[in-house]
Amino acid sequence: LFRINPFTFAKEKNAPAEEVLDLFLHATNLGLFRKEWALFCPQCCCVVESLRTLRGIHNHYHCSFCQVGYETALDEYVAVSFTVSPDVREIAFHHPGRLSAWEHFIKVGNTRDGVLPDGTLFRDAKAKLGRVVEYLPPGEITRLELDVDAGLIMAASTEGRLGLLLTVTGAPVAEPQVTRLRFDPREPFYASPEVAPGRIVFEIENVTEQRGIFGIAVVPPGVDIGAIPLSFVPFLTGKRLLTSQTFRDLFRSEVIAAREGIGVRDITLLFTDLKESTALYDRIGDLNAFSLVQEHFDRLQATTVRHNGAIIKTIGDAVMAAFLTPADAVAAALEMRSDIAEFNRGKPDRELILKIGVHNGAVIAVTLNERLDYFGQTVNIAARVQNQAQADEIWLSQDVYDAEGVRALVEPLNADARLSSLKGVQEQLRLFCVPAVSGQAGGR
Repeated sequence: LFRINPFTFAKEKNAPAEEVLDLFLHATNLGLFRKEWALFCPQCCCVVESLRTLRGIHNHYHCSFCQVGYETALDEYVAVSFTVSPDVREIAFHHPGRLSAWEHFIKVGNTRDGVLPDGTLFRDAKAKLGRVVEYLPPGEITRLELDVDAGLIMAASTEGRLGLLLTVTGAPVAEPQVTRLRFDPREPFYASPEVAPGRIVFEIENVTEQRGIFGIAVVPPGVDIGAIPLSFVPFLTGKRLLTSQTFRDLFRSEVIAAREGIGVRDITLLFTDLKESTALYDRIGDLNAFSLVQEHFDRLQATTVRHNGAIIKTIGDAVMAAFLTPADAVAAALEMRSDIAEFNRGKPDRELILKIGVHNGAVIAVTLNERLDYFGQTVNIAARVQNQAQADEIWLSQDVYDAEGVRALVEPLNADARLSSLKGVQEQLRLFCVPAVSGQAGGR
């Protein structure tokens, strides 16, 4: 009931992953679960930070144990999980401060999603290397001791900003070797000294008013911690959650507070627009045209959701949508075009005529006008690709066309390559046009 991975849950229950995700999101909205955002260290699978909302995530984070800093990317090690609400059932993890230091360090400070090649939880492997984990009472000096023959000592506070890597080398010594430290997250301290085999003593002064946790692990000689074959089972990334229409509909208050935004390494964007929508308003009147355009939005959103995407925003009569993969976006584009053609069939005038463009690449996730949005050149190019399209055409960038599964979708439709100059882009780009289906084209 603590940090449930919805995709692991779906696999165990043999249920569709997207339905399970929607289930947990609705349950969270009703107060049955709490949603948690966590930042994973890709080297040691510890939970570097755990936050109740997206607002607390910033551009960079630092793992104290590995002493490595990372740039935050929503599609990499930003994970979202679910914990049962205390109003439904109280569990020990609702009160982590009451846990032993060892349980807090191992079970709260690490994720179950990191695994070794044989399926062993990396968290359990780390527990075998752990030697000492203790609380640091505020205003006190805590003394921790251990005997080490050889290897690498990793010592750090789980709260961050204090970490050591001590190489044990040389001849053994009889006298205890004392390392004095100050626990003060406001004043970072990292060091990589050498010590001799023998008794190692840590004296940690907690100068804050908050209790800390300090853990010590010993890595045996010959083990390269940077080469441990750690991998992660599929987990709900921030990117995937932001590409869920259910999340966007239910949790509109979730925003990104980082002024620079947070990176997304790769996402596919789809833009649509209606051809001659101004003439449509003139021909059938504002109220009728508005109703028609809203119905068209509903249809596009339904198609988007079916293909693992979400509507980011509407701009006039245009739509911007995001998808997990280029193949998802292209399949959605083809279905959108077909659906609108079916909608028009039997009407005296082709009232709705779509123009679609698709591009993918890196973006910055930001909050604009109190709404989660994307920013950057990838967004600009995606909009420009759509501008190239005429009635019933779908235009794709080279990156989209070359992505897995896309050519099989569009080659039977006689997609052809064209060199195009896009506003704001210095070099010509190779784009691919999926032409209008015969009998549907509505003129240029």
